[in-house]
Amino acid sequence: MSSPSNQPQYQIRFDWGPAGAAAIVPGAHVLVWVDALTTALAPDPLQVRHDGAVLAGTVGNCHEIAAWVLDRQAELGDRVTVAVVAAGADGGGFAVEDLLAAGAVIDALAEVGIDYISPEAAAAVGAFVGLRNATSHVLSASVTGQKIIALHGREFVDEAREANSQPSLHVLREFTPRA
Repeated sequence: MSSPSNQPQYQIRFDWGPAGAAAIVPGAHVLVWVDALTTALAPDPLQVRHDGAVLAGTVGNCHEIAAWVLDRQAELGDRVTVAVVAAGADGGGFAVEDLLAAGAVIDALAEVGIDYISPEAAAAVGAFVGLRNATSHVLSASVTGQKIIALHGREFVDEAREANSQPSLHVLREFTPRA
């Protein structure tokens, strides 16, 4: 059963945290979990009830994700629906670094033609486009980044910054075309 929270009419959907994932993954082929600081605060995206592919999204690998999704769409011979979920802070709360990274992923998907996006996804793209040159700085300057620095030290954020810049694709669960 679909509801407006599911964003069912859109090929690319966007929401926050586990509750948002639960809302937008029904009917989606791919879940892209975005956690720019990869903190222990975020749940394991594989625990989100979803039988499709699961990818870890970053600013650095957004183009690889887009190419991967485009290849899966060709395999399927139909539109692939993508649920992009920003992990967020403190149980899915707002985290600007995750918003920007999710926007980067959505923008890259739109660049390859997977562009029927929800208004929520479009807002994430707008944030990313407006702050594209600040995404690395935001990791340490944001509220979440400052909390992580206070708890674990600057090295943790520096490692996250390095990981977020890498173009490597992280497929946590493979795509299986549905009949």
